[in-house]
Amino acid sequence: MATLPNPLPQLAADPSGRALGLELPPGRLIDATDEGPWHEPLLWHADGTARPGGWAALEPARRTSGLLPLLIDVGGSQGGPGEWELIPGEVSYPGDHDAEEVLAEFWEEYAADELAPAEDYPGKEAVEEAVVAVFGEQPAYDETVAPYGPEWPGLAPAPERDADPDTRAAEIADSLADSGTWLKDPRLALVPARRSADIPAAIGWSGPMNYENDVARLCAVLRSWEDRFGIRVVALTFDQLVLSVAAPPTTMAEAEAVAAEHFAFCPDNITQGHHEALRAYAAHEVLGKQAWSFWWD
Repeated sequence: MATLPNPLPQLAADPSGRALGLELPPGRLIDATDEGPWHEPLLWHADGTARPGGWAALEPARRTSGLLPLLIDVGGSQGGPGEWELIPGEVSYPGDHDAEEVLAEFWEEYAADELAPAEDYPGKEAVEEAVVAVFGEQPAYDETVAPYGPEWPGLAPAPERDADPDTRAAEIADSLADSGTWLKDPRLALVPARRSADIPAAIGWSGPMNYENDVARLCAVLRSWEDRFGIRVVALTFDQLVLSVAAPPTTMAEAEAVAAEHFAFCPDNITQGHHEALRAYAAHEVLGKQAWSFWWD
């Protein structure tokens, strides 16, 4: 992956970051990958739990050193990023991929799975009755991706932006640090990346490994969302991604179009989420929402 010069090694000799124009709290550099130590640090994160206002305090790093702020969770069962099996050596460059081509490929594969009739097998009826008894009536296959079909519906239009993307990111970061909605033990982090959308690729994040081996392809989609919806990558856990959204959809038609992109990007959000059909997901998780969250099984 093509990268910018990495200023993180300077923090080994200057932990406060003063030479980079920063005043960092005590923290640590992370270079651990699934194949051993990387040749340079992949990120820095604070030792103390993140608090509201901490994100804004790291904002100068963007201007002075090209380091971008991030929240990471060290409280999950997989621990912190040192235990996340990062794979920077297996990641390509996000700019080498076309967002719509990536989404279309995923849509045509996974929407086709949802639209395909279920196969018959011995005891199928009993299994289906047991599922209904435990989980309730399940949506029909074609209802899962309605109002769309097996053909990729295309990219959603960009709504009008109602906030500055970096201001919105700071607001969402503060809400996560304050309430812990998605994060058990959030820590402030800094990552050397060209743009916020590239952060998962910059550290070789393996959260979507069971879905896509090269996270740079997903980062190409994040770049497109950055341009159209003003997203910022705000938080990462072992397998979850949280984005701030400066220009969320404001109508159901817009929300459904964006939800189609979400389905292609992360089908588990719908097929294994609280809303098992695209329309319901659009209404409850996309329409007017200032943060989007994605989880891969």
